[in-house]
Amino acid sequence: MVLRRLLILCVVALVSSGGDLAFANGRAPITNGVFFHPTDNNSIFIRTTFGVLISHDNGCSFRWVCEQNVGYGGTFDPKYAIAADGTIFATTFEGLRVSRDGACSFATATAELAVDDPNRIAEMWVDALDIGPTGDVWVATAEVGKPNNVYRSSDNGVSFASRNLLSPTIWWKSVRVAPTNPMRVYVSGYEVGKTPQTHLFVTTDGGEVWTEASLAGMQFASTPIVLVAAVSPTDPMVLFVISVGANATLGDRLYRSIDGGASFTEVLVAASNIRDVVIRDANTVLVADGSDGTFQSIDGGATFAPLVGSPQLECLGKRPDGTVVGCGANWEPDFKAVATTGNLADWNKAFRFVELAGPLQCPDGTTQRDVCDQELWPALQQQFASKGPTDPACSVPQEPVDGPVEVTSGGGCCDASNGPATAMLFACMTLIVLLRARRR
Repeated sequence: MVLRRLLILCVVALVSSGGDLAFANGRAPITNGVFFHPTDNNSIFIRTTFGVLISHDNGCSFRWVCEQNVGYGGTFDPKYAIAADGTIFATTFEGLRVSRDGACSFATATAELAVDDPNRIAEMWVDALDIGPTGDVWVATAEVGKPNNVYRSSDNGVSFASRNLLSPTIWWKSVRVAPTNPMRVYVSGYEVGKTPQTHLFVTTDGGEVWTEASLAGMQFASTPIVLVAAVSPTDPMVLFVISVGANATLGDRLYRSIDGGASFTEVLVAASNIRDVVIRDANTVLVADGSDGTFQSIDGGATFAPLVGSPQLECLGKRPDGTVVGCGANWEPDFKAVATTGNLADWNKAFRFVELAGPLQCPDGTTQRDVCDQELWPALQQQFASKGPTDPACSVPQEPVDGPVEVTSGGGCCDASNGPATAMLFACMTLIVLLRARRR
């Protein structure tokens, strides 16, 4: 009872503190995804629980794009992909959102087509997305109560054509195009029914004909879902597949195939959900497992060992120049919302929330300007105490359209300063942990 009373007092104190602690959709503000422009090494896109952050100066400064502009809400994390011309694609419950003006505005792909058009993916949950080496955009749907399919666009997301996997019972969960062979594509799906099943299909002719891959010997959770996590950048026959929740601790199992999906071998049992699998080169493969650590393979993914000294990574990716970028903890113990490394031993801070340069600046009349910038940014800025980039070597932050944004001073909780709000946050978290332990 004492702990419960303290927890109530803690919550009351936090509310009365003026909202200094920022939470997005009921979740703490964290970075949890990283995406890259395929030909521009200076552009980095960081997914967060409160929108997406974009840098075009090698991570020196980041600009914020809110969820409302992208076109989603709630506790949802879109998958992003960036085309060679800078077009941004994002998956949502209402379709594929596309921006061709640098994220100032988004439109829903194929929304102009008739509702009964077989190639209309608007108002469908697009759950899988990838861009092949020749620029083809692949998506797959997972809409409840409707047939789902896999589609390909050969005109940079203007139109989409079915790729012959229409199913009334399968939700398509992942799609990966081989980086060295645009005709070889892997797709996984979850089939609902009295006996739930998982499927993995592969095509070698761009989707004209599909062959189901063997998952013999693979372990699954009670809800069997596999995700194609990565395909080798040098060998289209090598791929890694995650069996979600297949570990008894509710963690994932990672499998590797070197024969294009004909057979799989278990290579890692993770204690929690695997965030990302990154094939850095022919020998080095990295697996981010959140607070449970990062794992490294030096034999092409056949075996893995803990990567000593890595931050607690919620995402992991490889830039075009080979630099590894990860989503670390903005607070303790890492104090790195975005971290980078060239040698996998030394992880450098690239960004923290206090260094947010501001909202992406866009013309009047766009959702980014009218909603993200004018309505939502002042509160977010106050919560983060954002002052802009602290590194003098970074480029000058982009100026707003009609003058600079007023910057408030003070220590924001997301800067992990020693202010009372931050201390109270950790105290509350400790109380919650104690309460949960008592329940168990």
